[in-house]
Amino acid sequence: MNLSLLKLHIVELLDKHHKITTVAELLGLKQPTITFHMRNLERDLGVKLFDTRMGKIILTDAGHALLHYAGKINALAAEAERVVCEFDTLQRGSIRIGASYVPATYVLPAVLHRFAREHPGIHIALSVKTAPVIKDMLARHEIDLGVISTEPFQVPTLVSESLGEDELVLICAPEHPLASETDLTPERIASSSFVLHGKDSSTRQMTDKWLERGGRRLPSYLELDSLEAIKQAVMLGEHVSFVSRIAVQSEVERGMLVIRPIPGQRVERYIYMVSNKDRHRSALIRQFAEYLSGNQE
Repeated sequence: MNLSLLKLHIVELLDKHHKITTVAELLGLKQPTITFHMRNLERDLGVKLFDTRMGKIILTDAGHALLHYAGKINALAAEAERVVCEFDTLQRGSIRIGASYVPATYVLPAVLHRFAREHPGIHIALSVKTAPVIKDMLARHEIDLGVISTEPFQVPTLVSESLGEDELVLICAPEHPLASETDLTPERIASSSFVLHGKDSSTRQMTDKWLERGGRRLPSYLELDSLEAIKQAVMLGEHVSFVSRIAVQSEVERGMLVIRPIPGQRVERYIYMVSNKDRHRSALIRQFAEYLSGNQE
């Protein structure tokens, strides 16, 4: 069976665009060539992979099973080509980085600026997602490095290196009652009007765990996906929230927010540099990792 990268690429593109004409244009091939490869795939595998519905190509269940592996194989092939082209050179190449919001906003800009200035021939692409999504992207070889803020974790396919602690703190406006309360208890915090992060956020997951450990429920809360929106809501004076200390340093220095330690069991949170165990670290990736590690010293 000749299961070529071209055929697997065709499967991926058909799932995305559903049109043979579009796939042919993207690959610079003729429509009959695409149809020929589709039929060869079905013949070689002995199963129907494609259906036509209302003029669109739809993958069958067997087609979706093949798509799962096609994505992985194509990603690994592209990665192999890039690594070989970049091997032992810092003059050209590209780095794909994935980062959760806190390190993407408050840690990476200085590192990216310095690296880009000293290596102008390198293209850097940054995707900002939640920590769980970054882990999935690494597992699928969609990015080279991840930089995430989260609690300690272990994933068999990933290698992580702590770049430093990212403490979770309680924030409130200076005029909020909790700002000056001396005996700050978990119950007192949980009785306040809260602003929660979105459900996919690692900060939200850690907040939920803190509440669950004490069997506490929030009487009222807002739920916002944007950290900047959360800070603005808290600065209005009525709400409190748990956020990264790094993310509010500027507002605290300007007297716009007050931070308090979170009472109860310690909430461990770190900034990690993460990579796939199977991903070869070229000289380019090693150099960027050194810049990132050195920035935290």
